[in-house]
Amino acid sequence: MPDLLVRLYKLPEKNCCEGFTVRRPLAYESVVIRNWIEANFSTGWAAEVLPALSRTPSTMIIALEKSTGKLAGFCVWDCTALGFLGPVGVAEQYRGTGIGKAVTMAVLHSMREQGYGYGIIGAAGPVDFFQSVCKATVIQESSPGIYPEPIS
Repeated sequence: MPDLLVRLYKLPEKNCCEGFTVRRPLAYESVVIRNWIEANFSTGWAAEVLPALSRTPSTMIIALEKSTGKLAGFCVWDCTALGFLGPVGVAEQYRGTGIGKAVTMAVLHSMREQGYGYGIIGAAGPVDFFQSVCKATVIQESSPGIYPEPIS
């Protein structure tokens, strides 16, 4: 999967989803979030987001369903490498609601506010999604990128 480049100085406006709150988590929420990511995605992603959850302020954006308070999605940055966005995930029952776009755009705007000119989406799975949401472009010859073979 290739890496993607996003020009943070030419971002579309942020958006939000009806019925959801999009915000940064607080430290006391980190264990619940990490466990949710492991249960809904993978142990690797749960480990990869630890740097985001250990910072103040967090370098994670979460989406919560307003009526239930349930975690619906997340996106992180500056975890595996500085200037990198990801992983980003939306629980299966909330896919197609715009949450992925909302958390991704919130992260990209936060990166720009932090002083980054460009953001990199490492080993982007849904290339079409990122191209449509934030006009990301493929970085040629970027696969396999910075991610080495996992330790076994």
